[in-house]
Amino acid sequence: MTLPTRARAAATLAVGLVLASTTTTVALAAGHTPADATRTTVTPPPATAAPGATDRLIVKYRAQGPGATPGATTQASRLDRIEAAAAAYGAGAEHVRDTLQGAQVWSLGSSLPVADVQAIAAQVATDPTVEYAEPDRLMQPLAAAPDDTRWAEQWDLKSTAVGLDVLTAWDTTRGAGVNVAVIDTGYRPHADVAANIVGGYDLISDTAVSNDGNGRDSDASDPGDWTTTNQCEAGWTARNSSWHGTHVAGTIAAVTGNGAGVAGIAPAAKVVPVRVLGTCGGYTSDIADAMVWASGGTVSGVPANPNPARVLNLSLGGSGTCDTTSQNAITAARANGAVVVVAAGNSNVNVSGSSPANCSGVIAVAAYGPTGARAYYSNYGALVDIAAPGGDTSGGSANGILSTLNSGTTTPGSDSYAFYQGTSMATPHVAAVAALMISAKPSLTPDQVEALIKSSAQPFVATCSSCGAGMLDAATAVAAAVGGTTPTPTPTPTTPAGTIAESESNNTRATADPATRPSTFTGTLGSSSDTDYVSVPVPRARRSP
Repeated sequence: MTLPTRARAAATLAVGLVLASTTTTVALAAGHTPADATRTTVTPPPATAAPGATDRLIVKYRAQGPGATPGATTQASRLDRIEAAAAAYGAGAEHVRDTLQGAQVWSLGSSLPVADVQAIAAQVATDPTVEYAEPDRLMQPLAAAPDDTRWAEQWDLKSTAVGLDVLTAWDTTRGAGVNVAVIDTGYRPHADVAANIVGGYDLISDTAVSNDGNGRDSDASDPGDWTTTNQCEAGWTARNSSWHGTHVAGTIAAVTGNGAGVAGIAPAAKVVPVRVLGTCGGYTSDIADAMVWASGGTVSGVPANPNPARVLNLSLGGSGTCDTTSQNAITAARANGAVVVVAAGNSNVNVSGSSPANCSGVIAVAAYGPTGARAYYSNYGALVDIAAPGGDTSGGSANGILSTLNSGTTTPGSDSYAFYQGTSMATPHVAAVAALMISAKPSLTPDQVEALIKSSAQPFVATCSSCGAGMLDAATAVAAAVGGTTPTPTPTPTTPAGTIAESESNNTRATADPATRPSTFTGTLGSSSDTDYVSVPVPRARRSP
């Protein structure tokens, strides 16, 4: 069977808009015809849970028009019915006023989740005299572009084909209540991010690496990681201090709406800095301890972390297979409920040779530039999970990722900002979006966060081969989190370009065969009761920033 632009009349098209419309599911059902056009009774689908709270209900009665006043007996009967429906939720009922449209507004006496008020409304609507009943929702101002002075330069966060669309995500959450551990070089108390730094620890055990004169301690501030020629190995080139952890922290949670600097992706989240990288880098053993400690686990000789993180950002890596030490630490962190996000690497090679991005249970992140194409440096491969903005400064510094930094070339100087590029910059985009998702729905597991990030990704707008499930999208990921679905990651098609073959397990929406655009679906309906599904990516309309 071939599915061209239009479906055959013998198949019903069940179009399922998955939250913010990233995927349309087309059901090809044998032996079914379109619904009878003369049918007048339609059973609505179950109401989906909505975020927010309200203490009011709107009820429209069939017999009451605008300006009409019900009799005392009628009104008493209405009060009794609403009270009975609200009682199960510990609420009451009191008439507030009539609207211009002839509906009545009722107070429930206490604020309830909108989902509960929806349930009360559904019960009230079983009364045949009721035309409709619904929550009187509390609306909020929609997020506007922040007044941070360098917002215009943050192409990676905008509502464009290559941006994350954080403005829409912020309508739901800004990341409050979530700690993100930045396992990196430590931090500088930059004025544009310091308010969102909490706790932290220096887990560098070797004083030759720490560059601060001591080993492990509670001071996670970054003294600088500059090096001189041949200092780390023969042929080593001298380098200035990178202030790498400060740049990463700003991308995640720079203070936003303060009329200065840059905006963070999850500006209400907190950053827990964990220092593991110093002179010449950092040891795997320290990094492994950092993952365990940051997620709330126990590390011998180190006080317990009073601010356990739900998300770990590792913008670091090296060559080789996944070592046992790193894998054990990742497994422990995930068992503690933490999402582990890792940079794929900047060597333009297959990520299978880059650790810890090639370890099991991590979200491995590739990078693209402002065109959406894979950045020339980004690693790639089947182990990459998602692509995010990492910048590509080969066409100019403004094509990088702008974030907080320090002006010191060796030891700390003054606050500054800079454009960096790398999968190190792409990774905090994913970590911050994970924080937004967990803030919106704290019960999400690490596996659910990963599945939703991948299933809500946008289709690539430029060539990004082996870059994972698609382009990171904050708005659709947050919407998916609120919706609470955990779709099965779709397999990568192995058929020729433009064609998608039917799998043997595509008999449910969760296992729908993915189809690129344009493409032709070929398959066989096994019987008159067989139903096969195909998922088609549908770009979501984005508003202007």
